[in-house]
Amino acid sequence: MLAAVVVMMTVTYVGCGKEENNSSNATVEWVDLGLPSGLLWASCNVGASAPVEYGDYFAWGEIGTKNVYEWSTYAYGDAGDKLSKYCNKPEYGLNGFTDNLTTLSPNDDVAAIWLGNGARIPTKEEWQELLDNTTVEWTSVDGVNGCLCTAVNGNSLFLPAAGFREGSKLWYAGRDGLYWSASLNTDRPFQAWDFEFDEYAQGMEDAHRLEGQSVRAVHSAF
Repeated sequence: MLAAVVVMMTVTYVGCGKEENNSSNATVEWVDLGLPSGLLWASCNVGASAPVEYGDYFAWGEIGTKNVYEWSTYAYGDAGDKLSKYCNKPEYGLNGFTDNLTTLSPNDDVAAIWLGNGARIPTKEEWQELLDNTTVEWTSVDGVNGCLCTAVNGNSLFLPAAGFREGSKLWYAGRDGLYWSASLNTDRPFQAWDFEFDEYAQGMEDAHRLEGQSVRAVHSAF
């Protein structure tokens, strides 16, 4: 049992889940961790119905799952130097393309699309706020490895180590956790910022946008 997670506010969204072929009637539970911004964090991953479930995997900026995660199937460029959206450096854009978009728009934010009602993917800075204001430890809950973030107010957030998808395979499930932020890596725009952790360390890293990673939603204070 995940006794450590105390949900301070539960909001039921009718039809919460996938925008298309929706089969989920789950509630979205928002955890108040007493963060300086007042930001609330969802208790489970997008596509999951419980904190220990892995949920679904998404390439950065895509709003659907797929069987193969690689540049040839990526929505916004079939190579790291042929980007067609979210590109601030012409050397990485298709035919020199740039749009200087550095944060996911609501139309490309799977949390906003699937959950609606103000849910969204956290930015790099919001992930860092979570890390700076909670005690983070590697643990196992109901046999699922992951990261437990415990706030001063006693509330906690469990992030399962769901691994990531690349090609047609799921890699390092149970060993690594990788969670997208909404923030582009402006130095290398073929990458985006993510929160990564394993048994030994955790922090902000960057990863190729084509990877299928977990998504955890946030919501402004109600």
